[in-house]
Amino acid sequence: MADLPPLREVIARHGLSASKALGQNFLFDEQLLERIAAIPGDLAGRQVLEVGPGPGGLTRALLRAGARVTAIEMDKRCLPALAELGEAFPGQLRVVEGDALKLDHARLMGGEPFAVLSNLPYNVGTALFVRWLGGESWPPLWTSLTLMFQQEVAQRIVAQPGTSAYGRLAVLAKWRAQAKLAMKVHRSAFTPPPKVMSAIVHVEPGAMPAGVSARMLERLTEAAFGQRRKMLRQSLKGVPGAVDALAALDIDPQRRAETVTVTEFANLARVLTRPSS
Repeated sequence: MADLPPLREVIARHGLSASKALGQNFLFDEQLLERIAAIPGDLAGRQVLEVGPGPGGLTRALLRAGARVTAIEMDKRCLPALAELGEAFPGQLRVVEGDALKLDHARLMGGEPFAVLSNLPYNVGTALFVRWLGGESWPPLWTSLTLMFQQEVAQRIVAQPGTSAYGRLAVLAKWRAQAKLAMKVHRSAFTPPPKVMSAIVHVEPGAMPAGVSARMLERLTEAAFGQRRKMLRQSLKGVPGAVDALAALDIDPQRRAETVTVTEFANLARVLTRPSS
C-alpha cells in the first residue's frame, strides 16, 4: 500500500483552497473517508466513477480499497495532486478533466459496470443524481450510487409519503431502486466547514415495474410536486389523461402529491404509458 503524505500537507504544498464557485468542501479525516469507501462493499478490482475528487481525499481511500478509479475533475488546480496519486497507485487511477454534467459516463467507463462514489460538489449534486436515476434503459450500468449531499437533500431522497420532505427526488429514487441514508457527516469534518450538515445516500438498482415509462413518471412527478400545495386534479391537469387515470385507479383527485405513494405514481405512469386504442 502506498505511503502517502497527509492530505493537509498535499493541499498546502499545492496551494489549494476550496472553491465556493465550484461548491467544494474538502474532507481530511482519512478514517471517515475509508468508512465511506467501504459502504458499497468490497471494491477490489471494481470500476469506480468519482465526480469532483478535488485534491483526492476520497480518491486515495478508493485506491487503497483496490478500486480502479475514473475521476472527473474540472478544477485544473487539483490535477497535479491527483497526478501524484496516480503515480502512487500505478494503473489504478484515470483522471478526466471536464464537466461531469456534459460527459457520457457509460461511454467513459467503457460500457462496463461501475460503482459511483462521490463527495459531490453541492452545485451539481442533485442534477447528476436525477440523471443517473433517469432513462428508459434499466438496470443501469452503475451498480450502486454512494453520494454525499447536504443533509436536507439526502432526507428528501429517502423521505416517506405524507412528510414535508417527500417529493420528486424520493419517487425517482425508489420506484425502481432502493435508497437509504448510510451515514451522517458533521459539518466540522470539512474544510472549510459548510453552513449545513451533510449525509451520504446509498442507492442500489432494483427491478423496473413493467409497462412504466421513466419519462412519463418524471413528467408526472414534475407536475405533481411543481404545485405540491394544490390538489392532484389541479396539479396534474396539464398532463393529458392524468385526471382520468386518477379515477381509473380510484385515487382521490382531492389528495395532494405528498400523500401519493411511489407505487401509486408508478401505476399512474403505467396507465398513461399505454398506447391509446
